[in-house]
Amino acid sequence: MQVDVLNANELKKSAPVFGQLSFDNHEQVVFCNDKDTGLKAIIGIHNTVLGPALGGTRMWNYSTEWEALNDVLRLSRGMTFKSAITGLNLGGGKAVIIGDAKTQKTPELMKSFGRFVDSLSGKYITAEDVGMETADMDTVREVTKYVTGISEDKGGAGNPSPITAYGVFMGLKAAAKHKFGSDDLEGRTVLVQGIGHVGETLVEHLTQDGAKVYISDINEERLEAVRDKYGAIIFEGSDVYGAEVDIYAPCALGATINDETVKRIKAKVIAGAANNQLADELTHGKILRERGIVYAPDFLINAGGIINVYAELENYDKKEIMRKTENIYNTTLEILSKADKDDMTSHFAALKIAQQRIDDRKNQNLK
Repeated sequence: MQVDVLNANELKKSAPVFGQLSFDNHEQVVFCNDKDTGLKAIIGIHNTVLGPALGGTRMWNYSTEWEALNDVLRLSRGMTFKSAITGLNLGGGKAVIIGDAKTQKTPELMKSFGRFVDSLSGKYITAEDVGMETADMDTVREVTKYVTGISEDKGGAGNPSPITAYGVFMGLKAAAKHKFGSDDLEGRTVLVQGIGHVGETLVEHLTQDGAKVYISDINEERLEAVRDKYGAIIFEGSDVYGAEVDIYAPCALGATINDETVKRIKAKVIAGAANNQLADELTHGKILRERGIVYAPDFLINAGGIINVYAELENYDKKEIMRKTENIYNTTLEILSKADKDDMTSHFAALKIAQQRIDDRKNQNLK
């Protein structure tokens, strides 16, 4: 029997969406185009077993449409497991808008995007992500109710970044306790890569806890401002990944742990806010484990943001938001212990727990 094997390029031609490795059984992928405003967006709805797909909208100047598609698929899949592992009754979704947020984002474009969201009748609920501000969500709110992360004066939970950072801080401390036997960060060296809204707030928590914090970012002005504000040290070396630090906290874009970097990392703990930090979940997760590096699963410890916006749907207060976010510490310890006990990567251990919750709900729905 003859078996035809397609290479990656041929697969893209014959199955340009379903053939993506990141497709991973998405329920729906929506391509949005509006000539009048210049909107080109993609909404990925990965799974709605636990509830409507909630996930932020990212505006980024992608080099190709393939890059944008792959990003939204990976991000929406991650949201499924983020909500599941955090115990929220939400599915996973995400959206990307192709363009430069600084020069191409307009109120008209955001309203056009909002109308596409509205056309899905609540199957997807949007929120703030990279390239977006709370004010943008307020604009989207003008044309659809299926949006969270709106201003507090409009009845929303406000900017989710501080809560995201607090959750990452909790997960980082738990990972430190698992590796070093104590979550006391006094004197520990931490490198924060990417100092946007979340990264800067993480720097604040770390310095308040006594850590020696190094910072890295492509924006020199941001580096200097955060250095002056918190007393952090600008990393001057040529190799961020080979830095001699205790903890590496990636807080920019994903896939920084890849074939080129995974064996150069000298940190003993990786815990950051970026989504999809492992370029290859299986291969790179395994290498980290073999090297004795503790990896706090990103989709777990950066879940503070979705906890914050979920409050708008469930009407719970700031105190409950903080309680749920603080519990990331306990869940992280549980997953890292499970990974050691069952001899598996921490990423896979977290996925397994999240998938079990989804499967249980699916089976209940079938009864």
